[in-house]
Amino acid sequence: MSNEPLIMWFEEISIKDVPLVGGKNASLGEMYRNLTPKGINVPDGFAVTAAAYRYFIHENHLDDKIREILTGLDTHDIKDLQRRGKKVREIILKAKMPEKLAASIKEAYHKLEEKYYPEVDVAVRSSATAEDLPDASFAGQQETFLNVRGAENVIEFVKRCFASLFTDRAISYRQDKGFDHFNVYLSVAIQKMVRSDAASSGVMFTIDTESGYREVVYITGAWGLGENVVQGAVNPDEFYVFKPTLKKGFRPILSKKLGSKELMMIYGKSKRCPVRNIKTPKELRQKFCLTDDEILKLAEWAIIIEDHYGRPMDIEWAKDGDGKEVGTGELFIVQARPETVHGTKQEQFYEIYKLKGEGKVLTVGKAVGSKIGQGKARVIEDVSGIHDFQKGEVLVTDMTDPDWEPIMKIASAIVTNRGGRTCHAAIISRELGIPCIVGTNNATEVIKTGMDVTVDCSQGEDGYVYEGLIPFEVERIDLTKMPRTRTKIMMNVGIPEKAFSQGQIPNDGVGLARLEFIIGSHIAIHPLALLNYEELKEKAKKDRKIRKVIKAIDEKTPMYENKAEYYVDKLAQGIAMIAAGFYPKDVIVRFSDFKSNEYANLIGGFLYEPVEHNPMLGWRGASRYYDPNFEPAFALECKALKKVRDEMGLTNVKVMVPFCRTVEEGQKVIQVMEKYGLKQGENGLEVYVMCEIPSNVILADEFAKVFDGFSIGSNDLTQLTLGLDRDSELVAHIYDERNPAVKKLIRQVIKEAKKAKRKVGICGQAPSDFPDFAAFLVECGIDSMSLTPDTIVKTWLLVAETEKKLGIKPE
Repeated sequence: MSNEPLIMWFEEISIKDVPLVGGKNASLGEMYRNLTPKGINVPDGFAVTAAAYRYFIHENHLDDKIREILTGLDTHDIKDLQRRGKKVREIILKAKMPEKLAASIKEAYHKLEEKYYPEVDVAVRSSATAEDLPDASFAGQQETFLNVRGAENVIEFVKRCFASLFTDRAISYRQDKGFDHFNVYLSVAIQKMVRSDAASSGVMFTIDTESGYREVVYITGAWGLGENVVQGAVNPDEFYVFKPTLKKGFRPILSKKLGSKELMMIYGKSKRCPVRNIKTPKELRQKFCLTDDEILKLAEWAIIIEDHYGRPMDIEWAKDGDGKEVGTGELFIVQARPETVHGTKQEQFYEIYKLKGEGKVLTVGKAVGSKIGQGKARVIEDVSGIHDFQKGEVLVTDMTDPDWEPIMKIASAIVTNRGGRTCHAAIISRELGIPCIVGTNNATEVIKTGMDVTVDCSQGEDGYVYEGLIPFEVERIDLTKMPRTRTKIMMNVGIPEKAFSQGQIPNDGVGLARLEFIIGSHIAIHPLALLNYEELKEKAKKDRKIRKVIKAIDEKTPMYENKAEYYVDKLAQGIAMIAAGFYPKDVIVRFSDFKSNEYANLIGGFLYEPVEHNPMLGWRGASRYYDPNFEPAFALECKALKKVRDEMGLTNVKVMVPFCRTVEEGQKVIQVMEKYGLKQGENGLEVYVMCEIPSNVILADEFAKVFDGFSIGSNDLTQLTLGLDRDSELVAHIYDERNPAVKKLIRQVIKEAKKAKRKVGICGQAPSDFPDFAAFLVECGIDSMSLTPDTIVKTWLLVAETEKKLGIKPE
């Protein structure tokens, strides 16, 4: 034992030294030696080694005493576990630190004082090691102590770390796993504190922790010392940065979400109380804990760390306070360890749902998706009742709109009385990947709150709601063996949070990225209300309704003096998340296509929107963009897209103009786009037009002179060809994209696009719902189909089979 070092400085330690100093210290040493030369700040320090722990135990003759205390322990008897654990910790804390070890710790601490300042504040952190136990996981079982000052205090807290090897949770874990308590040793890190008590700190990952997507750095942070974030005691700020374009010199902050950050841990007022939690001041809660430059710097460091270790990493960061007493204002890395949840890529499968039993049918409607969902029903009459909804319940209601989306995201399934296959509930449920049945007419009457129900969308066009929880099975298909096709299979996407997971489904890009969800849920304010904020503030003095609007805007935009910038930033971030999730494949973003009644539902919308008898055929799409009454709002969309392409480097983003009634309208929109920085052809910018009005087909040759391509919107094209309201269940039996008139128009526009050498695809619902329609499109020679995520695989296989029959070879 005498030949083993009791103290090792970080500069002496590498990742190979886990048996000597534990995982935490080995990582700190590895970074200090190899990454500080690359510009990463790591606070200096030293390790009290595992040999020192064994020396302490041996010199105090504690081995036999601990074994005796733990003999006969039943870890399921909580009181017995607590009693024995406390006894073990007490004998360790009462034991004397051997003189040789105490002198070594003092000497090392004094060297730290010489490097920094007298009574330097340090973190004293446990670093467990488990020789010959590679499958053991000891994270979080031992203690960390912050703001420890003075050599004698450091020695005392090292003993506390030694004692924490026998916390109740650690004893229970080892005992239940069959590990010998004396095959696990403890090293202790003594590291210079970063004064984040006067700044901020947090955790970041070089991978998306939800989806396993590897091309982003995910950063969380809050004000004060980092323990609150590490322990999950606060709701932190969240940031995503895109690795590929960051490496090219762009500033790709994909997302910034403000956390509530209720508490902040700061230094205490005495050595006996080294740290304490206080309520975070309001001005800090309403402010991001990092600047954009700091977010990007951390992301750059994260990439360097990941490249060094060769795998996704979980990293702790901290920022020094800025000032003579509290630090330099610099950022530091204080810990790094491998990320274990998504660190190895899992195989991807496609799931096919099958019901295994029978039950009483409560109601029938149009099936959306092909999954089966179950749970307790919650019948909600209107949006005011959504607060009662619980995660995992089945939402049953008359009809939904964007105001319902917060609970739709936590529902196990959705059932509505009204609506067709292209209504709001249907579109959102597809993007969420949950089963939905629409147009039942009577769901809210026959289903009662609290009933167990099964929502089955696995049987084709009709969906069934059964009484009770009926068993079902899921068949999984290997997605790694997808055949190649000439027809590109793209995806319809609208929810930014889903992009990283959906992008991992086989695809050729995004044929339709909708802005409506971002505007309705992430922004929720009418763009003109933001642009006219100052004017509205004046009017609010005399108008109670406008006062409510101002209050709502202020609550959502506390960080923005220029309220319009909030709209640009949030829109840009939503688009960027989608573009990054599918990078470098094309992502075709459709400009906003809210109708006047939908815009009116946004905060302040009633001040700017007309009341139209049929908004579906009114002021929507292209006709808004060049109208002086809306052009300033459209300018914000252009600025957001320009930011995504120019500042973030996501030039895979293309744009698309919806509901363009005439060629002249198309020309006007192109001119307005250029006025606000989106010039067709510049930096590879392509501009597509939705083909969803018969005039788009009839004059396809003329539209082809204005736009780079067509995307067939079969939903509106069917509606306008057959002259019906697609949201009306009264005429839903007539609504069919397979009608000969609709198919004739589609065949014609594909032919005209080919003649004009323009790209042509489809982003409507038809090929997702009807296999025969997808085959028809292949026969017509369409370039691409953009489908809902849940229908990608089955349609892909169908397209491959159809192409094979027609003798079409994949490109």
